[in-house]
Amino acid sequence: MKGEEITRLQSYLQRKFELPELEVRQRQKQEDSAEVYISGEFIGVVYRDDDDEDLSYQFQMAILEMDLD
Repeated sequence: MKGEEITRLQSYLQRKFELPELEVRQRQKQEDSAEVYISGEFIGVVYRDDDDEDLSYQFQMAILEMDLD
């Protein structure tokens, strides 16, 4: 993902989660996904799914047990 697509995803996620500090960044070696950060901390990956008729995106975030404390 590049340019306008990343900008649109970032704007959507910032509004949805009410987090203006959320940032979506292009990945170096992957063109079907982008990294998501909050205040500079990596939190997950957004994947682009265009395998069927409709374009969609999936957000994946791993939560470690030690982070719950």
